[in-house]
Amino acid sequence: MPDITSQLSPEVREALAAHRPVVALESTIIAHGLPRPRNLAVAEELEALVRSSGAVPATVAVLDGRPQVGLSKDQLERVAQDPSVRKLGQRDLAPALAAGASGATTVSATAFLAARAGIRVFATGGLGG
Repeated sequence: MPDITSQLSPEVREALAAHRPVVALESTIIAHGLPRPRNLAVAEELEALVRSSGAVPATVAVLDGRPQVGLSKDQLERVAQDPSVRKLGQRDLAPALAAGASGATTVSATAFLAARAGIRVFATGGLGG
């Protein structure tokens, strides 16, 4: 299986090291669940809501075959705007990483990657097919 070591954003890494609250956010709703350009605005609103509650948001995605936990503004925009971003469940992670692909994470992939990063809480836009 390809390396599934996640790249943590500096903010997420610092929050985890300081034992501050971090909330993982799935990214499928951004890439595939809402129409453009509203999707990016909603993603930014969700991150702001997490911050207003005193936690650090950690939006999860795979970019160029590398799991990302916590996205920069540019990375969030890419997930929201790039039509080639795949929809990745946990079962899709290994092939996507091996192919160097980019994808938005579903609940299963977000939960998996967040848990590997030490994040135990996440929020989602919905469950189901």
